[in-house]
Amino acid sequence: MPARRLPPLRALEAFMRTVRLGSARAAAEEIGLSPSALSRRISNLEEFVGKKLFTRARQSMQLTDEGQAFYEAVNPHMEALARAVESQSDNIALLRLRLGVLPMFGSQRLFPRLGELRKRHPLLHIDIDTAPHLEDRVGDTLDAAIILSRGPASGLHAVRLDHNLVHAICSKDISRAIGNEVTPESLAKQTFLIHNELPESFAAWKKANGLEGMTPAAIDHYDSGALMLEAAAQGLGIAIMHDDHLRRANDNRLINLPGAPVESPYSYWFVCKPVSLESRPVRIFHDWLVRAGL
Repeated sequence: MPARRLPPLRALEAFMRTVRLGSARAAAEEIGLSPSALSRRISNLEEFVGKKLFTRARQSMQLTDEGQAFYEAVNPHMEALARAVESQSDNIALLRLRLGVLPMFGSQRLFPRLGELRKRHPLLHIDIDTAPHLEDRVGDTLDAAIILSRGPASGLHAVRLDHNLVHAICSKDISRAIGNEVTPESLAKQTFLIHNELPESFAAWKKANGLEGMTPAAIDHYDSGALMLEAAAQGLGIAIMHDDHLRRANDNRLINLPGAPVESPYSYWFVCKPVSLESRPVRIFHDWLVRAGL
């Protein structure tokens, strides 16, 4: 059987880095090439496969439909090749990822699935950071983070992980005291629990339910979603949180107050610096997170 022709690996590397970084200039800098040298490598790859992978306009390079299809077909095999080399090498050190995570996301969504990632990539180890201001520390003390935000800052690679509804979550005793109709009068004596990361959710919930003028007895602020849910379960107030938080808590002491569905201003996002996608720990975690659909 004749040997199969393989594409030049340096050309493949130039192509993959350009796609992942979203910039030919950034890819050239990462590899240590001039932009013209990187362009020649990609041209060599296009000649090899007989397809136009990028459109070129001035300094910009955009994937064609054929280029996108080529990337989606090749990327899993490049990852499989990297894993195979790792598994057969005694010289490859542990892969270390410094990841910022909000505690609620970590406990409800990430940690129940991390065993899958460890089995797939046993060399990957993750340092978990739950301290405040995660987004501001990406690219400095953190390689990547999972944040709760209206939208990450420009300049970051960002993947939106969910869409949520805002719920008013409370104990069944408080729900019975309020009754079947949520009105300003029925809420006037209640305490509301607001998360520091979700300050605009309460206003959104009030507006959707015609309660803009409602003034509760008190508003208590929390920096822990888990403690908010426990406080609500203990009858200490009505927690304004996401429907996903209530569903994943699976706590039969809690109930959602009736009312209009309210789209949350906030979503969970995975963020990192674009250049960090070339770091193997970041790339492994990013790709797994997207595939896992956490």
